[in-house]
Amino acid sequence: MSGTRTIGALWRNAAARGSTRPPYLAERDGSWVEVSWPEAERRVDDIANGLLALGVRKGDAFGILASTSLEWCLFDFALGLIGAIGAPVYANSSARDAAYVLGHAEAVGVLVEDDEQLVKIGSVRAELPRLEHLLTFAGLPELEARGRGFAAGNPKALAEAEAHVDEEELFTYIYTSGTTGPPKGCMIRHRNYFEMATVVDKMEQRFVGPEDTLLLYLPLAHNYGRLIHLQAIHVGYTLAFCRDPLRVGEALRAVRPTTFPSVPRVYEKIHTAVVAGFDDAHGPSRSIGQWALRVGREVSRRRQAREAIPPLLALQHRIADRLVYSKVRARLGGRLRLANSGGAPLSRDVMELFAALDLPIYEGYGLTECTTACSVNRPDAFKFGSVGLPLPGVEVRLAEDGELEMRSETVFAGYYKDPEATREVLSDDGWLRTGDIAEIDTDGFITITDRKKDILVTAGGKNIAPQNLENDLKSSRYVSQAIVLGDRRPYVAALITLDPAEVAKWRDEGGNDTDALVQGIVDEVNEHRSRYEQIRRFEVLPRDFSAEEGEITPTLKLRRRVVQEHFADAIERLYSDRS
Repeated sequence: MSGTRTIGALWRNAAARGSTRPPYLAERDGSWVEVSWPEAERRVDDIANGLLALGVRKGDAFGILASTSLEWCLFDFALGLIGAIGAPVYANSSARDAAYVLGHAEAVGVLVEDDEQLVKIGSVRAELPRLEHLLTFAGLPELEARGRGFAAGNPKALAEAEAHVDEEELFTYIYTSGTTGPPKGCMIRHRNYFEMATVVDKMEQRFVGPEDTLLLYLPLAHNYGRLIHLQAIHVGYTLAFCRDPLRVGEALRAVRPTTFPSVPRVYEKIHTAVVAGFDDAHGPSRSIGQWALRVGREVSRRRQAREAIPPLLALQHRIADRLVYSKVRARLGGRLRLANSGGAPLSRDVMELFAALDLPIYEGYGLTECTTACSVNRPDAFKFGSVGLPLPGVEVRLAEDGELEMRSETVFAGYYKDPEATREVLSDDGWLRTGDIAEIDTDGFITITDRKKDILVTAGGKNIAPQNLENDLKSSRYVSQAIVLGDRRPYVAALITLDPAEVAKWRDEGGNDTDALVQGIVDEVNEHRSRYEQIRRFEVLPRDFSAEEGEITPTLKLRRRVVQEHFADAIERLYSDRS
């Protein structure tokens, strides 16, 4: 290979090491089946040879439209081996959005999961003149058989293709879901993802090791999920695939992972359920739960401060673990020892509760343009409320306006077909402007205070970070989603959606005034804030924000502009006849 930092080299090195543990667990016919290294390696070779037999070559873009699965990952490695450029599409993308990605990337083919996705692409195929190959999961055995035949007649073809892949060449286009405008195609080189996948080798303490099992439900079209799949084979942990995010709870109990990466929304839902369980308990159970939380919070406080745990507190902690913490962990499979969170800010309340239950969540930060991660909290170095220390090899600094800038080997090559947008975020000397406002403390920990473009400037000239208010609102068991308003307006307001299950419990207990309930939540959020930052008015919406309506991205981030367009009448009511 031309250069050692290619995804092909990552795959070959891992396969050469071998392992007695399976690299993958795949769900088949209702059970979780081990996939061995020899099987995975054979299938990747067969798929790669099959693609060569189809005429796919280095530099050709090839789409993947499918849910998180073994087939997705094997196909991705096969593309990497021959130097083709992956162009993943979110499984829940509309036909229009899928057509945009495949058309913009000039994809010569696409792998789809099932008949539903086949119909989706069929409806827009006329708009994709370069799309020659339409493959399906069901058709992969045929492609693999074709690959074996090709290899028999061309035994050196795959090795020769691999040898011509350079680490500076493109491995993938990742289209940012974004909150405004059409997606941008981030050009990620082979070395970018190689460096990101192997950064664990430079860390003093690894998060995960070959003994771990990790459950992955995150979309592989997103850089966070993509990194985990690439890093798995390098580190050697077993990767279990959950195709349906709605079945994560079931999968956790079946797979019993030791580590779990997620976006904040899943942790928020678990937090709501745990808090509701404690609140609903009575008598001794309630007292024991409250005592266990107090013990857990004190242990967490001391760990954060790097203080020793006194013998009596350590004993109480063991007892609390047996009586309370272990029961919560049992709902998550029973073996979970740590979790990661990324993609959006995680409420401190959620982190504190999980830490009190001896289930630490280590929050990290990054963006597609830096090939996933810039910084992360670690078991040996963490501060709640921060996004951790920069990863090894990552330089960070703050611009005059507080924007975080970073530079590393993982910074992308730019936006495909968009040099102007590239110049806006990437300086000539390699510094990436992240678009996030941050603070860096004396210990080097980074705290993201808000998105630069999401800062609200009220009519009175006050700057307000909406995500802080939104996270505090969502820490209530009754609140599902919230969006804070106020840009160029006289005061701050909020649109709020409620959790139907929790509100139903509240009604069963005699609650009847929803506005009063929400007003109490808003009052708590406002209590310690300056007047200009307080939420003056709110409206409870009749439904939650929806990916189907385009109001949240596939990674559960709010598309603020879309939400504000869809609920424009409600927003105007919030600001009518008020000064």
